[in-house]
Amino acid sequence: MAEINVTPLVDVMLVLLIIFMVTAPLLSAGVPVDLPDSRAKALGQDARAVTISMPADGKVFLDQSEVAPGELADRLAGLPRESAGKPPLVTLRADKGLEYGRVMAVMGELNRAGFNAISLVTNGSVKAP
Repeated sequence: MAEINVTPLVDVMLVLLIIFMVTAPLLSAGVPVDLPDSRAKALGQDARAVTISMPADGKVFLDQSEVAPGELADRLAGLPRESAGKPPLVTLRADKGLEYGRVMAVMGELNRAGFNAISLVTNGSVKAP
């Protein structure tokens, strides 16, 4: 018999594909943030989404790299745009212990940089008021 049986290869590849599909969404949260609870519905995932994280210490992270206090607008202006000039989707993950003014200052920087549609990330919960 001079044929190669590819069935085990296909089985292994399908299992690996399923493993990567399950673990890939879990890798998007790189900065640990204690998110507030909400009863809002989950939004779909966008491959071009930019994540801004604010942990309890008040630092600002663009995706997984820390941003110095004055350079957030410059870093946002350097992000690639669509062909129509539309900016990518921005998701803001802010710790629930942060003061409101600090979060609003970052949202103001986002607005000034041309990002008018910002998604706020929360924990899904039915216990929220």
